[in-house]
Amino acid sequence: MPSTKSDTVRPPAVAGRFYPADAGRLREQITELLDAVEVDPAESLAPAYIVPHAGYRFSGSVAAEVYARLAAHRDRIGRVVLVGPSHYHPLRGHAAAPYTSWETPLGRLAAAPTQVVGSSRLPHAEEHSLEVQMPFLQVALGGEVEVTPVAVGMSQIPDTARIVGGLVEEAGDDAVVLCSTDLSHYHDAATAGRLDAATAAAIEGLRPREISTSDACGVFALRGAVAWADATGRRPRRLALRTSADATGQTERVVGYPAFAVESPRPAVPDGAL
Repeated sequence: MPSTKSDTVRPPAVAGRFYPADAGRLREQITELLDAVEVDPAESLAPAYIVPHAGYRFSGSVAAEVYARLAAHRDRIGRVVLVGPSHYHPLRGHAAAPYTSWETPLGRLAAAPTQVVGSSRLPHAEEHSLEVQMPFLQVALGGEVEVTPVAVGMSQIPDTARIVGGLVEEAGDDAVVLCSTDLSHYHDAATAGRLDAATAAAIEGLRPREISTSDACGVFALRGAVAWADATGRRPRRLALRTSADATGQTERVVGYPAFAVESPRPAVPDGAL
């Protein structure tokens, strides 16, 4: 569909590069990626997930591990809070997107405003880390879901953890948080595997300070999301950890891709109940 020029509609910036610009091809590709993921019907919806943001041919199968789980609970999700990096605009702190909707080749997603942080167009105008999530959301959840995208720049871990918590409280019980990040960049496959395994262990161990700025391009959002999980008794569970080499076979300069479910603690079972 042709892009609409409007100050309140965020047009697609990376359609045709990170994902197909043709609506039919885009929906078909995402559907195939989702159909390839097996989800246990008994698996609960997590309050938050960590998801990659590269081109679909590179990280789409890893992202699908998250979106297939959202699709399994699509009737329970009314809003998605997205946090991720600002690759192209230097940013200190946090900035919501000042749009009423986000446009993709599949149509528009309504944007829900936030009072938790201020807004700025600059970090969002050309940013792909949040945009590439939108078509996945449209296929997995349908067109009625609302999104609240927030760019996270240089920030202290406690500050970002509080922002994530505030966004969750504001969004309500039918919301899910997606933290968008890739992992190591442009190492050989063996080095990338070692670095990403250490980052995954830090995520699973709720140790955000062990995640270096060279370990993840969405490091500030990722650290904050992990600290929020720790403060609220949630725990990340690995769904997938791969690299671009797994998709392309090229092992010299690879990028790492994570998928985690940030799960709520299980209710305690009373003594003698089993």
